[in-house]
Amino acid sequence: MEVKEYSSYDALGLAELIRSGQVSAKEVQATAAKALDEVEPQVSAIVGERYQAPLEHDENGVFAGVPFAIKDLVLHADNVPTTNGTRMLGEGVVLGESSLMTRFRKAGLATMATTRTPEFGFNATSEAVAYGAPTKNPWDTTRSAGGSSGGSAALVASGALPIAHANDGGGSIRVPAAACGLVGLKPSRGRITTGPGYGDPLMGLGVEFAVSRTVRDTAALLDAVHGSEPGERYLMPAPAQSCSDAAAQGASPKKIALAWDMLSPGQKVDPQVRAAVERTAELLESMGHSVEIAAPELDHEDWLDATYKLWAAFLADGVTAVSSMLGIEATSDVLEHVTLTCVEYGLSLSAVDMMRTEAAVNRAARALGEFHTKYDVTLSATMMQPTFPLGHFNQNDPNIDAAGWFEKLFSGVGTALFNATGTPAISVPIAQSVEGWPIGIQLGTAYGDETTLIALAADLERAEPWAGRRPGVYAGH
Repeated sequence: MEVKEYSSYDALGLAELIRSGQVSAKEVQATAAKALDEVEPQVSAIVGERYQAPLEHDENGVFAGVPFAIKDLVLHADNVPTTNGTRMLGEGVVLGESSLMTRFRKAGLATMATTRTPEFGFNATSEAVAYGAPTKNPWDTTRSAGGSSGGSAALVASGALPIAHANDGGGSIRVPAAACGLVGLKPSRGRITTGPGYGDPLMGLGVEFAVSRTVRDTAALLDAVHGSEPGERYLMPAPAQSCSDAAAQGASPKKIALAWDMLSPGQKVDPQVRAAVERTAELLESMGHSVEIAAPELDHEDWLDATYKLWAAFLADGVTAVSSMLGIEATSDVLEHVTLTCVEYGLSLSAVDMMRTEAAVNRAARALGEFHTKYDVTLSATMMQPTFPLGHFNQNDPNIDAAGWFEKLFSGVGTALFNATGTPAISVPIAQSVEGWPIGIQLGTAYGDETTLIALAADLERAEPWAGRRPGVYAGH
């Protein structure tokens, strides 16, 4: 198999080739290694070197040996070091295997590399000082691949991998998906296990999943890995319909709210992004859906302040734990400036402050839940501009304090509300800017209703196919 042929298939396409005997899994993986070696010097997405051999996996799983990668944050694999994108962890520490990693193996995914993330994941770009070079966008290597799952997104967008692990605590699946022209689903809180190391990452803001190039890959992976483990906080019933069936069948008529102010009123939206959202609304109407301009009644300052406190507390907890474990003082010698200021703020919070964050996100969840009794789906922009230049979100900028960083970070994206509420959202690359950059469109729906999002996304993909678009950096081309 040649690299050009390999990179033309999505994950299910490669799995079918393997299952039918047209090509062996080992040959696909060898070709993937060549593809990774080809694009890595241009995108800087891999932590260290790719693995010499794929991690053990079930060759009879639905993905039958398809190449894959895991992000250097939250999820762990046996005998694979993790650094969380920070100099504090040096070459990395080895932790016990995450339940989701075991599920990825059972699904047949052949993990070939660890992908880059910003320090502790608190950024919309992937430019950690620890790695020595920023992760670049395959569509334009002067632009960011997004974050915090930017390494995974860059490898999938460049054709080196068909699908890769990602996670999302404020937009970290959807933002890089939008920046790199991918499908990025943030599942409902509790849909996918985060055990045994985490009960509720980021006190409920964080979820695990992946980025892909096609809706059907996203659907098949969710079918394969969803569900809880013994002792977990959530026990979500399986969807009434498989996600793969939902993608194939498409959506029945829905009532859709064109919700411009999903982050905060008056948010500035790039004209090209606004036009792309409006065109998507027209396309959905042509499919038989009704679309109205509407948004939930939310106290944005309330839930955003809670999100700020939750992230600061998460960073403070993580950094102090590492400091205690390794005996390393948390200073600017091992932490980026903004991370350190956020840690300091997190350490200043009281137990009462944290209890009040729960009340604030509950108010937001109730308001959005009530809104979804009137509207099936929300339509909005994933990011307020198509992409942004490298260096725009400098986590090591000595002139930015914790509050200033949070405001800068979240004023540029429209994703964080769905983390606060725990509801699912998906970004799809239905549009492009005049510069040729992808533009992500975001759909959100009620808690637990991923199948509606997948069905709608699949319909949009059929109406405006994006799989044939190729960035400037693409394996075999």
